[in-house]
Amino acid sequence: MKKTEIHPFPPVYDERSEILILGSFPSVKSREENFFYGHPRNRFWQVTAAVFGEEVPHTVGEKKAFLLRNRVALWDVIASCEIEGSADSTIGKVIPNDLSLILSSAPIRAVFVNGRTAEKYYRLYTEKKTGREAVCLPSTSPANAARRLEDLIEAWRVIADPGEK
Repeated sequence: MKKTEIHPFPPVYDERSEILILGSFPSVKSREENFFYGHPRNRFWQVTAAVFGEEVPHTVGEKKAFLLRNRVALWDVIASCEIEGSADSTIGKVIPNDLSLILSSAPIRAVFVNGRTAEKYYRLYTEKKTGREAVCLPSTSPANAARRLEDLIEAWRVIADPGEK
């Protein structure tokens, strides 16, 4: 059964963040843990750690420090929506997040979206407001099991040196 959910935690960024990565909406596990990519089978932390040549962070504190050290801002496209569990296919009644605070506070050079659902809602609700295109990267979600970890790492390497986007 669909339930209206409100995004439960704030973005991670600071005045040095240059890369903005946007997911769609937190999974049930992420909402329980009150932080991004909390499902143990989601490969986000493995992929980004490999891209930046670091150890995989485990605690919320380690994850925040990892992101900020690598000048990465992390947020989601959706502020609230109707959703059934964690299923992207059930998302409806979307209210997008306002990215203006991040974009006005940090020298963001490139915007990336984690998967097609984030891309869909970014293009639909956010791209015109920000005037910035987003590069879609393959989803790190366990639902994208067809992608090998090595393939994800290779595709995500662009975040380490995005140039001017």
